Amino acid sequence: MQEQEIVYDPEYVYFQIERTYTNYVNRILEGYEYVGVMTTVNAEGLCMVRTTESTRELAKEILQSLPISVTLLE
Repeated sequence: MQEQEIVYDPEYVYFQIERTYTNYVNRILEGYEYVGVMTTVNAEGLCMVRTTESTRELAKEILQSLPISVTLLE
């Protein structure tokens, strides 16, 4: 099976985490209603938050404040 190329949407926040933290991060983001919806992009821990222009920066702040390693991808 061939790997698909990922097309990045500039309105969304993309980040890399360890796969074991996927559910943890998703639950945290769910607690902040209306910030965005997290989706796992691939099995290597690449994820994204579907945000709006008004919630994008807040989503980044939340991710950076977590006590785990989160790499934001620009």
